[in-house]
Amino acid sequence: MAETVKLFVNGREVEVEAGKNLIDALRVVGIEIPHFCYHPALGADGNCRMCLVGIEDGRPPLVPACKTPAQPGMKVLLDDQKIRKIQRDIMELELINHPVDCPVCDQAGECRLQDYYMEYDLQDSRMRVPQVTKGKRMDFGCGVVHDQERCVLCARCVRFTRQITKTGELGIVNRSDQARVTIFPGRPLNNRYALNIVDICPVGAMTSRDFRFKQRVWFLQKDEGICHGCSTGCAIYIDHHREKNGDDVIYRYRARTNMQVNGYFICDAGRLSYKRENENRQDLTLVDGVVVDFEQGIAAALEKMNKARRPLLLVSPDATLEQMWAIKRIATFYGATLSGYSDAYRIDDDGDDFLISDDKAANRYSLELLEIDRDRESFQAALAHADLLVNFDNDLFFSPINESLQRLLGEQDRISVCSHQLPVFSGSSVILPCASPSEYGGSIINRHGVLQRFRRAVRRNADPRDILEITHLLGGAISSAERAWPGIRQSVPVLRSVEPEQIPVEGLLLNNSEERDVGP
Repeated sequence: MAETVKLFVNGREVEVEAGKNLIDALRVVGIEIPHFCYHPALGADGNCRMCLVGIEDGRPPLVPACKTPAQPGMKVLLDDQKIRKIQRDIMELELINHPVDCPVCDQAGECRLQDYYMEYDLQDSRMRVPQVTKGKRMDFGCGVVHDQERCVLCARCVRFTRQITKTGELGIVNRSDQARVTIFPGRPLNNRYALNIVDICPVGAMTSRDFRFKQRVWFLQKDEGICHGCSTGCAIYIDHHREKNGDDVIYRYRARTNMQVNGYFICDAGRLSYKRENENRQDLTLVDGVVVDFEQGIAAALEKMNKARRPLLLVSPDATLEQMWAIKRIATFYGATLSGYSDAYRIDDDGDDFLISDDKAANRYSLELLEIDRDRESFQAALAHADLLVNFDNDLFFSPINESLQRLLGEQDRISVCSHQLPVFSGSSVILPCASPSEYGGSIINRHGVLQRFRRAVRRNADPRDILEITHLLGGAISSAERAWPGIRQSVPVLRSVEPEQIPVEGLLLNNSEERDVGP
């Protein structure tokens, strides 16, 4: 447990973690100090002065909270009249040349400037001279659109490109009311994390071209999720909205802080992968190319699986731990060969030393924990020998590596349980639609061995079935994720003492155990 100190805020004693600055330390106990330029990932810059607080008997009596560590016995003043006046003066300075275009600003509803005006300012403007105008709708590259008139010059974006991506595309030029954030001539943003600038901008100066004017933020429902774009498994928010009588639509992913997995950021590819959840979905049940009811599709699949003498079941490396276990159980039930072959999900030299991984599978770690074979040669041999392939949402053509398997697959009788219309599933005699990751919950383990849980976020009018539910309809014994865990605990030593409902929000690091690291 971290060392704590006791101090006083407006005369009230609080106990906070030692070593943290006042903004972070007091936030934990529910006390917010307004600020623009400070961000925990970027450190204290001290340029906005919005976080000035009083220190009773202090020398100096006014200090920036972002640069002041919590100390024992400190007497912090937040509601002093002098502090309130400073906050109003800062707000007036920030708003002198601001266009105050909140009704058409994408940031409205999650803008610090807007929130602080309502909480600390509420003054009418005293400006009687024309405002200084600056650039509007400036394309900074990588999908980032900049509005210089809304900018408060906190420099978070500039520091992000210098400290985090180390690409340094942004800078602040000129002085006083002519100062502005800009790119260097002919040098737009060019890094794979650029859209994090939109997240960390405290006002509406940096917006995403992808999200602009698509939805008002106060209509969005915000659920926690895990990115399935690669094996890092970054924590995200899934922002979605369901119009009356319509399907739930996801409008964006945003980074969710998880210091054990992704810190404060996510990559742009993962951020934009929300589109896959909305598009090209497999909604229809097909038997020999004819649309049928889902129950008729299950009956057709059962008939084929009962008649098959050498069935082969293929599981996706994106499936949850519970889904993999359920598929493993029905493979045993039908005497089928089970494979988790998924080499197509690897893209060599695509990863970096930050968050992006070469491995584009979200849960490959679990395949190995459950001892599901992933070898290419054994999969090919089983495929050549099988008289039925049941593919549980494994995109063998995710990358071109498996083009040689196309002919063999074309000759095979196939049942596909899939969430999207993809070439690998076409030509299947039975196609059963299933849910995509935002439409079910479960557990996945990332490449570093962190076990995380996520819950269902999105609902559709015709709710697709979870793969786990489909395996139950096909004769499996596992009817829910909860019922999968007794068997998982019994079969996987490293998970023997895990209670899924007690997994911390930031995940459980399995590599702390005596088990070996089986990350890709």
